Amino acid sequence: MKIVTQTDVFVERLGEEEGVRALCEAGYEGLDFSLFSTARSAFSDGYRESARRLRHIAATYGVSFRQAHAPFPVMKWGDTSGFNEERRSQVLRAMEYAALLGVRAIVVHPIAVGESEQKQEEVNLAFYNSLLPYAEEYGIRVALENMWGWNGTRIVPNVCSTGAAFAAYMEKLDPRWFTACLDLGHAGLVGDDAASMIRALGGRYLTALHIHDNDGIHDTHTMPYQGIMDWESIFVALREIGYTGDFTYEADNFLTRLPEALLRPAARYMVEAARYMREKILGK
Repeated sequence: MKIVTQTDVFVERLGEEEGVRALCEAGYEGLDFSLFSTARSAFSDGYRESARRLRHIAATYGVSFRQAHAPFPVMKWGDTSGFNEERRSQVLRAMEYAALLGVRAIVVHPIAVGESEQKQEEVNLAFYNSLLPYAEEYGIRVALENMWGWNGTRIVPNVCSTGAAFAAYMEKLDPRWFTACLDLGHAGLVGDDAASMIRALGGRYLTALHIHDNDGIHDTHTMPYQGIMDWESIFVALREIGYTGDFTYEADNFLTRLPEALLRPAARYMVEAARYMREKILGK
């Protein structure tokens, strides 16, 4: 189980190459490359050379790119502005770029349809199956993520918000090319709690995590032990299912307001905290 973090804040603040170096020097064993912003070099003409450089930089530290995150939303249901066509091409480029980095799985958010659950499932399964040829071509798995929605005043359940719903999606997709990334913080906001979702997905489907904490009301994406989530129950559940994936932070809001001088010390703290939690998961 490697200690991994998304790259978003460090790359945004320091640039792609220096951001990757800084995270490697902080002690991370793997990286989850954030492709939220289409301003990244992944979406430029020189994307192949960019991927080669970043992969080489990480490798000099003995670090690999383990995961990636595609742009989102992947679709705006009912949109006629051309956004959906452009975003699809960006998601496909993100898949290719991630594969060039050596990534094993890329998270691609499900689509909020806003109609019946049956219609939402039909749209999402069709969308994911349309990515299957590209997953095969690039040799990369697509990871679904449990999501929440917004009713105008508060967070509400959405796609894959319960363990049973998430598992039902996974049962209908090719396991060679699709997997589950459980966002622990999202699980703490809607549907089942994180430990229940871990058990519902089990080792069969759950191969990736997004690890962060919240206040039970907002999707704050902060460090574990800074919110209300029950981390001991999460560690026990991961141990019970024999989780074999990585320990991957998506806790960047812990970093966003820090001055640049504190980014590297904060990253070192996050690595130390992850080591502590990894031992808890492994039962040491």
